[in-house]
Amino acid sequence: MSTAGGSGRPRVRTGYGVVEGRTGPAGIASFRGIPYAAPPVGALRFAAPAPPAAWEGVRDAGAFGPTAPKVPYPPKFAALLPDPDVPGDDCLNLNVWTPDPVPGARLPVMVWLHGGALTRGSSAVPVYDGSAFARDGVVLVSLNYRLGVLGYGLFPDAPANRGLLDQIAALNWVRENIAAFGGDPARVTVFGESAGAISVGALLGAPRAAGLFAQAALQSGAPEVLPREKVRAMVRRMASLLKVPATAEAFGATALPDLLAAQAAVLRRSSPLTGGPAFGLVADPDTLPGDPLEAAAGTDVPLLLGWTTEEYRLWLAPIGALPVMDRLGPLTLALARARSGKDRAAVRALRAARPGAGPAELAGQLLTDRLLRDPLRRLAGARRSASSFLYEFGWPSGVPGLGACHALELGFVFDTLDVPESSWLAGRDAPQELADRMHASWVCFAVTGDPGWAPWDGNGPPMVFGGPGREESVAAEVTPPVLP
Repeated sequence: MSTAGGSGRPRVRTGYGVVEGRTGPAGIASFRGIPYAAPPVGALRFAAPAPPAAWEGVRDAGAFGPTAPKVPYPPKFAALLPDPDVPGDDCLNLNVWTPDPVPGARLPVMVWLHGGALTRGSSAVPVYDGSAFARDGVVLVSLNYRLGVLGYGLFPDAPANRGLLDQIAALNWVRENIAAFGGDPARVTVFGESAGAISVGALLGAPRAAGLFAQAALQSGAPEVLPREKVRAMVRRMASLLKVPATAEAFGATALPDLLAAQAAVLRRSSPLTGGPAFGLVADPDTLPGDPLEAAAGTDVPLLLGWTTEEYRLWLAPIGALPVMDRLGPLTLALARARSGKDRAAVRALRAARPGAGPAELAGQLLTDRLLRDPLRRLAGARRSASSFLYEFGWPSGVPGLGACHALELGFVFDTLDVPESSWLAGRDAPQELADRMHASWVCFAVTGDPGWAPWDGNGPPMVFGGPGREESVAAEVTPPVLP
């Protein structure tokens, strides 16, 4: 059922009750804060997601729902990465943007999983507004999932990978309800960036997610699991600070502000570049058996995979680490080689490819290879039953020092460069033409399974979007197919 609830207030009946959204510019209907699971509080804090309660009457869906409990970014990163905090317990919610909120439209669907190192982020980030996708004929769904110790802390008395289970619950909601919003449950593309891309990789290998999506895109994140002891160490560190046992029962009895304060303290000692204990997905017989990269390679799901040219700059430039790394010279390279597993030949090849690059840039590229480029190329090259399309985003930010850093492509993919928060990372005067091309490629992938360039055959460079000296040639490189 889809009806007009009033001026600019469309209504849709879900399996749990009627929601009332808002109609915005160009007739795009948005529905925000729809629960896909019960609030994870009390006995459900560390449990698998439970179905939401049905409601009587009409539920207002005009505003974003509560975000998952989290700690804020450190100030230097908070100035670059918007991360709204919406209070409330009902954080397992999702949003829908659609151009045609009526059953039978059968439009392609894209489901967005936000990044944030599995500890931060939400679907309420303004850069993730789904209006442009809906404008171009795609139903866009974004969602919140449990973060940090609540979603990924490893306990002996709670299910593992609860954040992943939340995402699977949301995808089940999409399968059962998205047709009422004009979407086709058989044409779902799941996509994410950074931790969201890692989550997409896990979904490719999770038996419970089988059949819930037909295509996937992984932006700057590769399928991975962490050693169980590495994740368990984070829980033990928090338990030591809280002076409670390292169990879900004890953590469930701890006040949420105290839990988040302890989490903030242990996160200060964790880094994606230096390694050490961290919150993350783990291999688990019930939720994620085996290596997700190997499992993803064996699927018949078309994949869109890629990275930015200078991922590492987002992690290092804001804290002033790059000049220090340059001063340390050989020590920087030695540490990067040890962390990345690369040999001296790899360093020589990098020097030849990047004349004039200093130790910091060389080290950053070595680590980016280890974390992102190498595993994504392995995934693309190992696939036999479906196509993989590789890309690289090379346009340098207008913010000094960031270059073509991690997460910079998001405003281009979502075509939200006009959102004020996009300038935090991209700076002013980001090229709209590049956003037009990149966004169109993601739409084409959702609609046709082809973003507009040849599948990767195991050799050659990826498709490059932007980059120094490339703005004039990118139009010739990216020619999305004509949509049916």
